[in-house]
Amino acid sequence: MDPDNVPGPIANRILTADGFARVFPEHKYAIVKTFQKNGHLVAMTGDGVNDAPALKQADCGIAVSGATDAARGAAALILTAPGLSVIQNAIDEARRIFGRITSYTIYRVALTMDIMFLVVLSTIFLGFQPLTPIMIVLMSLLDDIPIMTVAYDNTSVSEQPIRWRMPHLLAVSAVLGFASIVQSFGLLLMGMEVLSEPARWPGLGLTDQSHLQSMMFLQLIAGGHLLMLVSRKENWFMKKPYPARPLVIAILATQLVAVLMCGFGILVPQIPWKLIGFVWVYLIVWLFIIGLVRIGIDHVLENRSARRAMSIDVVNERLFR
Repeated sequence: MDPDNVPGPIANRILTADGFARVFPEHKYAIVKTFQKNGHLVAMTGDGVNDAPALKQADCGIAVSGATDAARGAAALILTAPGLSVIQNAIDEARRIFGRITSYTIYRVALTMDIMFLVVLSTIFLGFQPLTPIMIVLMSLLDDIPIMTVAYDNTSVSEQPIRWRMPHLLAVSAVLGFASIVQSFGLLLMGMEVLSEPARWPGLGLTDQSHLQSMMFLQLIAGGHLLMLVSRKENWFMKKPYPARPLVIAILATQLVAVLMCGFGILVPQIPWKLIGFVWVYLIVWLFIIGLVRIGIDHVLENRSARRAMSIDVVNERLFR
């Protein structure tokens, strides 16, 4: 039997088996290769010369403490302490890191879409610049602080091996970005409507375009940080695991700074507190809307992936017969 091309019936037995015993080195290699050909990520542990081929072929070869030089040379990881519990800990931590990277990527792409489309489209079609240069600089600084604390965020540990799913990642980012664009443009159009007839809305204190720019500045900062709560997990954002303390503190601190800047006119035009409260009520409503959008797009994409996997299983089953 060629270990690189295991026949269909034998490959099917390998995929459905619960364990293997009394195997030769070429058999170990063939088992690893078979799982990889069927879309699995394979980790292999070993300590002897006969484990070296399989350790080299595996996605993650692990040489245990006291392994031979051949096993150490073929492995990607070498354990220096006895026992295998460190492998489980490493897997859990790696999946947490992967989750943080994923949430950061989704957040960054969605927020960039929001800012870019808001500035470009409003300038082209409405003839209005929603942000001044100093606002863009301040917004970048205030956004970077919570982003750095994502490295300490609490994330769920997947029970299954995970890998990059770029189409899924880009689809979620694009949908959340589009929802954020609708949110920002909705507030901008509402503000322009108020400016067109300020006498109808005397209590808001929105009287000129500089006030509208400060309002949009606050909306992008506060809305962007609330978007981070949605992008950090696939299920409802109010469920566990909750955001880590450093992330919560960073978000609250930057929100307080942004509110004080707008309320007291520090580096940006001053706007009334009532208008600041209106912006926050608007953002909280949209927080729940975007949360529902996140659940919906994940549900649609997961169902599509499940149907694709089911189709592949049906085709493979027919080929093995």
